[in-house]
Amino acid sequence: MSFSIALLMMLQIGPWGPAGPAGDPHDMVRDRPPRESADMTAPQLPQTAWLNQCFDLVDTDPARANSIAQIQRDSTTGTERILANHCLGLAATKMELWDQAQTAFIAARNEVPAEELPLRARMGAMAGNAALARGDSAMALTLFDAARADALASNSGDLAALVALDQARVLVGLDRLAQAGPLLSEALNLRPNDPEARLLSATFYRRQGQLSPAQMQIDQALALASDDPEILLEAGVIAVLDNRDNTARSHWEVVVATSPDHPAAATARGYLDQLGPAGQ
Repeated sequence: MSFSIALLMMLQIGPWGPAGPAGDPHDMVRDRPPRESADMTAPQLPQTAWLNQCFDLVDTDPARANSIAQIQRDSTTGTERILANHCLGLAATKMELWDQAQTAFIAARNEVPAEELPLRARMGAMAGNAALARGDSAMALTLFDAARADALASNSGDLAALVALDQARVLVGLDRLAQAGPLLSEALNLRPNDPEARLLSATFYRRQGQLSPAQMQIDQALALASDDPEILLEAGVIAVLDNRDNTARSHWEVVVATSPDHPAAATARGYLDQLGPAGQ
């Protein structure tokens, strides 16, 4: 097998074998904190000192926020209990305690009143992302399904698109491309200027060997977020599969130069080592 063919196979499949939940990093199957969005509004915060303190401490002292949230969760009811679980989930996320985060977000979701479907969808989506972070793709898909149903039932199109994108990410990573396609189309229809949706669409087409639509999607992603390291990484993969080694090298060099500490940079360095210097 020639070096170039071996490299192309590595880029297509990923350095750990056939793509799956732990496939190549630029396939966007990765641990990630729960997503926030403008239309994912929480109920009016009760004016209680502990609750304000809990949310204020999530970023600066998540362990303390976690303790406060656990204490208050067990002694409050209604909206305050929902928000105590929300704060607990956020604090657990900061500490990468994914089991605890998932449990807290599910508890919050289950106590949201039926008339508050957008909030219920939001908590469900955050629980799904926590499940994905702990490596449970099946649970993540179950939670995303429920969250998307709540979002659609509440006519929250933007929220439904974000959850559809989360679902598609998991399905692409599992190589369940036939199921991912409609979800990606839905997300793009509702959020055409979302660079993450364009990136995942590019990966979706590239994984099927459809380089022309993959290039179109990655061009759109670059136009929306030209400095995103994951977009640049995928742009290089598509380029090298299309025998445009110099273009691929240029994209990966930018990743390494501008985002040296990002996980994408480690992958880009490995690809550059395999590709070798220009003219080789």
